[in-house]
Formats: sequence, C-alpha cells, structure tokens
Amino acid sequence: MSYADKTLNCKDCGAPFVFTAGEQEFYAQKGFTNEPTRCGPCRQARKSQMNSRDGMGGGYRDRGNSGPREQFTTTCARCGKEATVPFMPRNNKPVYCEDCYQNQKRSY
Repeated sequence: MSYADKTLNCKDCGAPFVFTAGEQEFYAQKGFTNEPTRCGPCRQARKSQMNSRDGMGGGYRDRGNSGPREQFTTTCARCGKEATVPFMPRNNKPVYCEDCYQNQKRSY
C-alpha cells in the first residue's frame, strides 16, 4: 500500500501537524487503526503530565489521588515479625514481611 503525508489538526491546541507516510506505514505495521490526534509537542506534554501523576514514570495510571498509598500493619505468617503492606490483609491469605517475601520468591 502506498502512503502520502496527511495534515491533521491537533485536538488539544488546534495546530496543524503532518502525519507522514512513514508514520502511517509504521501505524499500519503495528495494527493501529486510529490516526494520531495530537501534535508532537502536545503528545509529549500529555506523556509528561501522565508520568508525573503516576509517580513511577512508566504508565498512564491515574487513580484519582496523588497522596501516598495507605499502609496496613500485620504479622508475618512465617517469622511473626511486624510487617507493613500496601493492601488490606485477609484472614485466609498469608502475608509476609519483606525478608520472608523475598525468600519465598527466590524459592520458586
């Protein structure tokens, strides 16, 4: 299939940008069916904004809160030491302290 450069308008800033033939070919090879909707600078700004919300720099995760995760204190099922975990422990599932968890992971 032959591709030709297309001029599209950015949905954020309204500026025209070129969706090149090479980019169109790349999109087709990857199986993408939608054309880009943002120009390069707006796309980069959105990525930066999403990464700064994420706090980890690697995704588009936004859970609607920017504070630290709630931590729960429990007792390690293996050694009996106090452990702090980022989830609510359930009575029917064992919870391990960091050391025991790492040892458990290594044994698999």
